[in-house]
Amino acid sequence: ENRPIPDPGPNEVLLRMHSVGICGSDVHYWQHGRIGDFVVKDPMVLGHEASGTVIKVGSGVTHLKPGDRVAIEPGVPREMDEFCKTGRYNLSPTIFFCATPPDDGNLCRYYKHSASYCYKLPDNVTFEEGALIEPLSVGIHACKRAGVTLGSKVFISGSGPIGLVNVLVAKMMGAAAVVITDLSASRLQKAKEVGADFTIQVKNETPQEVASKVESLLGCMPEITVECTGVQACIQAGIYATRSGGTLVLVGLGPEMVTVPIVNAAVREVDIRGIFRYCNTWPVAIALLASKRINVKPLVTHRFPLEKALEAFETTKRGEGVKVMLKCDPTDDSP
Repeated sequence: ENRPIPDPGPNEVLLRMHSVGICGSDVHYWQHGRIGDFVVKDPMVLGHEASGTVIKVGSGVTHLKPGDRVAIEPGVPREMDEFCKTGRYNLSPTIFFCATPPDDGNLCRYYKHSASYCYKLPDNVTFEEGALIEPLSVGIHACKRAGVTLGSKVFISGSGPIGLVNVLVAKMMGAAAVVITDLSASRLQKAKEVGADFTIQVKNETPQEVASKVESLLGCMPEITVECTGVQACIQAGIYATRSGGTLVLVGLGPEMVTVPIVNAAVREVDIRGIFRYCNTWPVAIALLASKRINVKPLVTHRFPLEKALEAFETTKRGEGVKVMLKCDPTDDSP
């Protein structure tokens, strides 16, 4: 709150922040101080799902001006390395990423960011929708890596925010049928609302039994599975469920070591692919939102002013609702 307002560098913009969503990773850093090799060693600002208004531009910035409403892509490469040259800048080892130690996030009143990674929002796309482009991008990147196409049968494991955006994107990309699993009945109800064709509430079934339920609901084994939990049993179910020659994309991150039926996958030529965040997704997402081909508004279930950030984080930690959104600008009552 008491930090000085920074001046933007030549290729940066200064933003008055508006909407910032809370992600599971934000809560994890808050509670545990680390995710894998990323360890919080100094005080760090959280937040990486964000939108705001440009209030000052650097001398080299030509595509934005004060007053522009923008969505912020949180990952900015620091150097033009081989990954940037091939268009996969998300894999650059030196990338800056909001709220990944030691880089500060944007859950604050004022924030400066690389202008190239701030995208102007059309008038018919709200600040909240702009902030939701970040999780939506995970779905776009995952479904592209999975090869979802016209008529695909898709199994999505986990009905949290990332599972739900994968439902939205898979349907948008032409999936004929999507089945989704979760422990929570209320989350599965939300999945139905956003377009899932079938839901399975998992209780104490074995991974093979889950796979069998998926097959019976779809009428066949799915060509594509998108695993959004990181839970060992769910990854196992994903391998058993996926049709021979199909693709399993691992989105959820759990323990570093998991035991999986790798021979089952190998002899059936099931391709296992990982994803790391996203790249080149903001223009696509903005086009989908502006054309109303995708509706992310149902994902936001709770809203808090920045002053109640702790309450917002505790709501997320308890697993209530789907997406908790913080509003950083008390003078602006637009959504």
